[in-house]
Amino acid sequence: MSDILNKKDIINLLPHREPMLLIDELRNIKKLSSATAIVNVKKDSFFVQGHFPGQPVMPGVLIVEAFGQAAAALTAHGIPKETYENKLVFLMSVEKAKFRNPVIPDCKLELNIEAIRSHGKVWKYKGEAFVSGKKMADAQWSATIVDRK
Repeated sequence: MSDILNKKDIINLLPHREPMLLIDELRNIKKLSSATAIVNVKKDSFFVQGHFPGQPVMPGVLIVEAFGQAAAALTAHGIPKETYENKLVFLMSVEKAKFRNPVIPDCKLELNIEAIRSHGKVWKYKGEAFVSGKKMADAQWSATIVDRK
């Protein structure tokens, strides 16, 4: 398995599509354990125009969504294809989310994520978000794998 997944690889793992596919790359992959996701936050990202005009900030809820997508990609990359084929990963809970600094467009947001545990189809993760080494946010969350209807 590759140590780096590009956008095309991620599209093959996740059901998310533009504009809601937020992660551009997954690197430093340790199978079913941890990875670093890259989100290129651009001045033309879909949320910039309205959040907030003249002083754009990446919404915290989208940082949490990016954490979730990174975790889903890490998990799908590590399990057999037939286990995630025709499945969806749904966020179940978000805990201890803290937004420490605003994420301003034209930056590279790095999400360091870690799988804490899994029990059946339920997984628990934690993550920290950084821009140029400065912590922007952190959270813990749970997700589950369900059949696609």
